[in-house]
Amino acid sequence: MVLNVLAALTLPQTIGLIFGILAGIALIIAASCIRIVRQSTAVIVERLGKYCKTWDTGFHMVVPFFERASAPISLKEIVADFKPQPVITKDNVTMQIDTVVYFQVTDPKLFTYGVERPVAAIENLTATTLRNIVGELELDETLTSRDTVNYKMREVLDAATDPWGIKITRVELKNILPPKDIQNAMEKQMRAERERREAILQAEGEKASQILIAEGEKQSKILKAEGDKQVVILAAEAKKQAFIAEAEGKAQAIQLINDANPNAAYVTLEGYKALTDVADGQSTKIIIPSEIQNIAGLFASVSETLKDPAKPKK
Repeated sequence: MVLNVLAALTLPQTIGLIFGILAGIALIIAASCIRIVRQSTAVIVERLGKYCKTWDTGFHMVVPFFERASAPISLKEIVADFKPQPVITKDNVTMQIDTVVYFQVTDPKLFTYGVERPVAAIENLTATTLRNIVGELELDETLTSRDTVNYKMREVLDAATDPWGIKITRVELKNILPPKDIQNAMEKQMRAERERREAILQAEGEKASQILIAEGEKQSKILKAEGDKQVVILAAEAKKQAFIAEAEGKAQAIQLINDANPNAAYVTLEGYKALTDVADGQSTKIIIPSEIQNIAGLFASVSETLKDPAKPKK
Protein backbone atom coordinates (compact mmCIF):
# COMPACT_ATOMS: atom_id res chain seq x y z
CA MET A 1 0.00 0.00 0.00
CA VAL A 2 2.90 2.32 0.72
CA LEU A 3 4.22 1.60 -2.73
CA ASN A 4 0.87 2.47 -4.22
CA VAL A 5 0.92 5.81 -2.36
CA LEU A 6 4.46 6.55 -3.55
CA ALA A 7 3.50 5.61 -7.13
CA ALA A 8 0.60 8.03 -7.03
CA LEU A 9 2.90 10.92 -5.98
CA THR A 10 4.81 13.02 -8.42
CA LEU A 11 8.57 13.32 -8.28
CA PRO A 12 8.64 16.65 -6.37
CA GLN A 13 6.12 15.31 -3.91
CA THR A 14 8.17 12.17 -3.39
CA ILE A 15 11.36 14.18 -2.84
CA GLY A 16 9.53 16.45 -0.35
CA LEU A 17 8.20 13.45 1.57
CA ILE A 18 11.66 11.92 1.79
CA PHE A 19 13.18 15.18 3.05
CA GLY A 20 10.38 15.50 5.57
CA ILE A 21 11.04 12.01 6.90
CA LEU A 22 14.77 12.68 7.09
CA ALA A 23 14.16 15.99 8.92
CA GLY A 24 11.94 14.22 11.44
CA ILE A 25 14.60 11.59 12.02
CA ALA A 26 17.23 14.33 12.42
CA LEU A 27 15.08 16.13 14.97
CA ILE A 28 14.57 12.94 16.94
CA ILE A 29 18.32 12.23 16.90
CA ALA A 30 19.10 15.82 17.94
CA ALA A 31 16.60 15.67 20.77
CA SER A 32 18.11 12.41 21.99
CA CYS A 33 21.56 14.03 22.03
CA ILE A 34 20.49 16.75 24.46
CA ARG A 35 21.25 16.00 28.09
CA ILE A 36 20.54 18.15 31.15
CA VAL A 37 22.52 17.15 34.24
CA ARG A 38 20.72 17.97 37.48
CA GLN A 39 22.23 19.38 40.66
CA SER A 40 24.33 16.97 42.82
CA THR A 41 24.68 14.51 39.95
CA ALA A 42 27.32 13.69 37.34
CA VAL A 43 27.33 11.85 34.00
CA ILE A 44 30.18 9.82 32.47
CA VAL A 45 30.61 10.19 28.67
CA GLU A 46 32.31 7.47 26.60
CA ARG A 47 33.50 7.94 23.04
CA LEU A 48 33.71 4.75 21.03
CA GLY A 49 33.71 2.75 24.28
CA LYS A 50 36.48 4.78 25.94
CA TYR A 51 36.16 7.28 28.76
CA CYS A 52 35.92 10.79 27.34
CA LYS A 53 34.76 13.25 30.01
CA THR A 54 32.55 13.87 33.03
CA TRP A 55 29.58 16.17 32.77
CA ASP A 56 28.71 18.41 35.70
CA THR A 57 25.45 20.23 36.33
CA GLY A 58 24.03 21.99 33.26
CA PHE A 59 23.14 21.60 29.56
CA HIS A 60 25.21 19.21 27.38
CA MET A 61 25.18 17.62 23.92
CA VAL A 62 26.38 14.16 23.01
CA VAL A 63 27.72 13.28 19.55
CA PRO A 64 25.36 10.70 18.08
CA PHE A 65 26.66 7.26 17.17
CA PHE A 66 30.09 8.11 18.62
CA GLU A 67 29.46 9.09 22.25
CA ARG A 68 27.36 7.45 24.94
CA ALA A 69 26.30 9.04 28.23
CA SER A 70 25.88 6.96 31.36
CA ALA A 71 23.03 7.16 33.81
CA PRO A 72 23.28 10.05 36.31
CA ILE A 73 25.50 9.31 39.32
CA SER A 74 24.35 10.84 42.61
CA LEU A 75 26.97 12.91 44.44
CA LYS A 76 24.85 13.20 47.60
CA GLU A 77 25.60 11.27 50.77
CA ILE A 78 24.07 7.81 50.58
CA VAL A 79 22.89 5.68 53.49
CA ALA A 80 23.30 1.92 53.15
CA ASP A 81 21.58 -0.25 55.78
CA PHE A 82 23.11 -3.71 55.62
CA LYS A 83 21.43 -6.83 56.98
CA PRO A 84 22.70 -8.46 60.22
CA GLN A 85 25.90 -10.46 60.01
CA PRO A 86 26.92 -13.35 62.31
CA VAL A 87 30.07 -12.31 64.19
CA ILE A 88 32.10 -14.37 66.70
CA THR A 89 33.76 -12.57 69.60
CA LYS A 90 37.08 -13.40 71.24
CA ASP A 91 35.31 -15.45 73.94
CA ASN A 92 33.45 -17.52 71.28
CA VAL A 93 30.04 -15.83 71.49
CA THR A 94 28.16 -15.58 68.18
CA MET A 95 26.20 -12.36 67.78
CA GLN A 96 24.08 -10.82 65.05
CA ILE A 97 25.29 -7.30 64.21
CA ASP A 98 23.84 -5.04 61.53
CA THR A 99 25.58 -1.90 60.36
CA VAL A 100 24.67 1.38 58.71
CA VAL A 101 27.26 2.95 56.38
CA TYR A 102 27.17 6.56 55.17
CA PHE A 103 29.22 7.16 52.02
CA GLN A 104 29.55 9.71 49.21
CA VAL A 105 30.85 9.51 45.64
CA THR A 106 33.81 11.86 45.27
CA ASP A 107 35.06 10.74 41.83
CA PRO A 108 32.39 9.58 39.33
CA LYS A 109 35.04 8.14 36.97
CA LEU A 110 36.58 5.88 39.64
CA PHE A 111 33.10 4.99 40.91
CA THR A 112 32.12 3.84 37.39
CA TYR A 113 35.29 1.97 36.48
CA GLY A 114 36.77 1.12 39.88
CA VAL A 115 34.64 -1.79 41.04
CA GLU A 116 31.66 -3.77 39.83
CA ARG A 117 28.52 -3.13 41.96
CA PRO A 118 30.09 -0.72 44.47
CA VAL A 119 27.31 -1.01 47.10
CA ALA A 120 27.61 -4.80 47.20
CA ALA A 121 31.38 -4.45 47.46
CA ILE A 122 31.00 -2.07 50.41
CA GLU A 123 28.59 -4.49 52.11
CA ASN A 124 30.98 -7.43 51.82
CA LEU A 125 33.92 -5.29 52.92
CA THR A 126 31.89 -4.08 55.93
CA ALA A 127 31.05 -7.65 56.97
CA THR A 128 34.67 -8.86 56.80
CA THR A 129 36.01 -5.78 58.59
CA LEU A 130 33.40 -6.15 61.33
CA ARG A 131 34.37 -9.78 61.90
CA ASN A 132 38.06 -8.86 62.14
CA ILE A 133 37.51 -6.08 64.67
CA VAL A 134 34.91 -7.82 66.86
CA GLY A 135 36.96 -11.02 66.79
CA GLU A 136 39.60 -9.23 68.87
CA LEU A 137 37.08 -8.15 71.54
CA GLU A 138 35.21 -10.04 74.21
CA LEU A 139 31.44 -9.83 74.62
CA ASP A 140 31.42 -7.12 77.30
CA GLU A 141 33.95 -5.04 75.37
CA THR A 142 31.88 -5.31 72.20
CA LEU A 143 28.77 -4.08 73.99
CA THR A 144 30.57 -1.15 75.63
CA SER A 145 32.97 -0.15 72.83
CA ARG A 146 30.65 0.81 70.00
CA ASP A 147 32.43 4.10 69.39
CA THR A 148 35.78 2.33 69.11
CA VAL A 149 34.40 -0.24 66.67
CA ASN A 150 32.70 2.46 64.59
CA TYR A 151 35.92 4.50 64.38
CA LYS A 152 38.08 1.53 63.38
CA MET A 153 35.59 0.37 60.75
CA ARG A 154 35.34 3.84 59.23
CA GLU A 155 39.12 4.10 58.93
CA VAL A 156 39.46 0.66 57.28
CA LEU A 157 36.51 1.14 54.90
CA ASP A 158 37.59 4.64 53.91
CA ALA A 159 41.08 3.47 53.03
CA ALA A 160 39.73 0.47 51.06
CA THR A 161 37.12 2.43 49.08
CA ASP A 162 39.33 5.39 48.21
CA PRO A 163 40.45 3.78 44.86
CA TRP A 164 36.74 3.39 44.01
CA GLY A 165 36.08 7.14 44.27
CA ILE A 166 34.00 6.65 47.45
CA LYS A 167 34.37 8.50 50.74
CA ILE A 168 33.12 6.69 53.87
CA THR A 169 31.82 9.45 56.13
CA ARG A 170 30.36 7.43 58.99
CA VAL A 171 29.81 3.84 60.18
CA GLU A 172 27.37 2.88 62.94
CA LEU A 173 26.56 -0.42 64.62
CA LYS A 174 22.79 -0.41 64.51
CA ASN A 175 21.96 -3.49 66.58
CA ILE A 176 24.00 -6.00 68.55
CA LEU A 177 21.98 -9.12 69.32
CA PRO A 178 23.66 -11.80 71.49
CA PRO A 179 22.19 -15.31 71.70
CA LYS A 180 19.03 -15.79 73.76
CA ASP A 181 20.79 -17.61 76.64
CA ILE A 182 23.39 -14.84 76.82
CA GLN A 183 20.62 -12.25 76.92
CA ASN A 184 18.92 -14.11 79.77
CA ALA A 185 22.21 -14.32 81.68
CA MET A 186 22.82 -10.61 81.11
CA GLU A 187 19.33 -9.78 82.37
CA LYS A 188 19.91 -11.85 85.51
CA GLN A 189 23.28 -10.18 86.04
CA MET A 190 21.72 -6.77 85.55
CA ARG A 191 18.90 -7.63 87.99
CA ALA A 192 21.43 -8.84 90.57
CA GLU A 193 23.48 -5.67 90.10
CA ARG A 194 20.40 -3.51 90.62
CA GLU A 195 19.46 -5.44 93.76
CA ARG A 196 23.01 -5.01 95.05
CA ARG A 197 22.87 -1.27 94.40
CA GLU A 198 19.48 -1.11 96.10
CA ALA A 199 20.88 -2.87 99.18
CA ILE A 200 23.87 -0.52 99.21
CA LEU A 201 21.66 2.53 98.91
CA GLN A 202 19.38 1.23 101.66
CA ALA A 203 22.38 0.57 103.94
CA GLU A 204 23.76 4.02 103.14
CA GLY A 205 20.39 5.53 103.98
CA GLU A 206 20.20 3.69 107.30
CA LYS A 207 23.78 4.73 108.08
CA ALA A 208 23.00 8.36 107.30
CA SER A 209 19.84 8.13 109.43
CA GLN A 210 21.77 6.73 112.40
CA ILE A 211 24.43 9.41 111.99
CA LEU A 212 21.78 12.12 111.95
CA ILE A 213 20.11 10.67 115.03
CA ALA A 214 23.45 10.48 116.87
CA GLU A 215 24.29 14.03 115.80
CA GLY A 216 20.91 15.17 117.05
CA GLU A 217 21.39 13.48 120.40
CA LYS A 218 24.88 14.94 120.65
CA GLN A 219 23.64 18.43 119.90
CA SER A 220 20.80 17.96 122.38
CA LYS A 221 23.20 16.94 125.14
CA ILE A 222 25.54 19.79 124.29
CA LEU A 223 22.68 22.29 124.41
CA LYS A 224 21.43 20.84 127.68
CA ALA A 225 24.92 21.02 129.18
CA GLU A 226 25.24 24.60 127.96
CA GLY A 227 21.90 25.38 129.56
CA ASP A 228 22.90 23.80 132.87
CA LYS A 229 26.17 25.69 132.71
CA GLN A 230 24.34 28.97 132.16
CA VAL A 231 21.97 28.18 135.04
CA VAL A 232 24.90 27.49 137.38
CA ILE A 233 26.70 30.62 136.20
CA LEU A 234 23.60 32.75 136.64
CA ALA A 235 22.92 31.26 140.09
CA ALA A 236 26.52 31.92 141.12
CA GLU A 237 26.31 35.45 139.76
CA ALA A 238 23.06 36.00 141.67
CA LYS A 239 24.61 34.60 144.85
CA LYS A 240 27.66 36.76 144.30
CA GLN A 241 25.53 39.84 143.83
CA ALA A 242 23.52 38.94 146.93
CA PHE A 243 26.71 38.53 148.97
CA ILE A 244 28.05 41.79 147.60
CA ALA A 245 24.80 43.59 148.40
CA GLU A 246 24.70 42.08 151.90
CA ALA A 247 28.34 42.96 152.52
CA GLU A 248 27.78 46.48 151.26
CA GLY A 249 24.76 46.77 153.55
CA LYS A 250 26.73 45.56 156.51
CA ALA A 251 29.59 47.87 155.59
CA GLN A 252 27.23 50.82 155.40
CA ALA A 253 25.64 49.83 158.72
CA ILE A 254 29.04 49.59 160.39
CA GLN A 255 30.01 52.90 158.83
CA LEU A 256 26.85 54.51 160.21
CA ILE A 257 27.46 52.98 163.63
CA ASN A 258 31.03 54.23 163.59
CA ASP A 259 29.87 57.64 162.54
CA ALA A 260 27.41 57.65 165.46
CA ASN A 261 30.29 56.95 167.92
CA PRO A 262 28.47 54.23 170.01
CA ASN A 263 29.30 53.87 173.71
CA ALA A 264 30.50 50.78 175.47
CA ALA A 265 27.03 49.68 176.56
CA TYR A 266 25.80 49.48 172.93
CA VAL A 267 28.83 47.49 171.89
CA THR A 268 28.29 45.10 174.80
CA LEU A 269 24.63 44.64 173.87
CA GLU A 270 25.54 43.81 170.26
CA GLY A 271 28.05 41.26 171.52
CA TYR A 272 25.30 39.67 173.60
CA LYS A 273 23.08 39.41 170.47
CA ALA A 274 25.90 37.75 168.63
CA LEU A 275 26.35 35.36 171.53
CA THR A 276 22.66 34.50 171.32
CA ASP A 277 23.02 33.70 167.61
CA VAL A 278 26.01 31.50 168.33
CA ALA A 279 24.14 29.64 171.06
CA ASP A 280 21.28 28.83 168.64
CA GLY A 281 23.68 26.95 166.31
CA GLN A 282 25.03 23.39 166.41
CA SER A 283 28.32 24.24 168.14
CA THR A 284 29.14 22.25 171.29
CA LYS A 285 31.54 24.81 172.67
CA ILE A 286 30.81 28.50 173.26
CA ILE A 287 33.49 31.00 174.31
CA ILE A 288 32.00 33.92 176.23
CA PRO A 289 33.96 37.17 176.16
CA SER A 290 34.98 38.59 179.51
CA GLU A 291 33.25 41.90 178.79
CA ILE A 292 29.77 40.34 179.03
CA GLN A 293 30.31 38.05 182.02
CA ASN A 294 28.77 40.53 184.38
CA ILE A 295 25.21 40.37 183.16
CA ALA A 296 23.81 42.51 185.87
CA GLY A 297 26.14 45.33 185.03
CA LEU A 298 25.21 44.90 181.39
CA PHE A 299 21.49 45.29 182.07
CA ALA A 300 22.07 48.27 184.27
CA SER A 301 24.08 49.99 181.58
CA VAL A 302 21.39 49.27 179.04
CA SER A 303 18.70 50.61 181.36
CA GLU A 304 20.62 53.80 181.90
CA THR A 305 21.10 54.13 178.18
CA LEU A 306 17.40 53.76 177.55
CA LYS A 307 16.50 56.22 180.31
CA ASP A 308 18.84 58.99 179.21
CA PRO A 309 16.81 60.06 176.16
CA ALA A 310 13.68 60.43 178.28
CA LYS A 311 15.22 62.93 180.80
CA PRO A 312 14.11 66.49 180.35
CA LYS A 313 16.69 69.00 179.32
CA LYS A 314 17.82 71.51 181.95
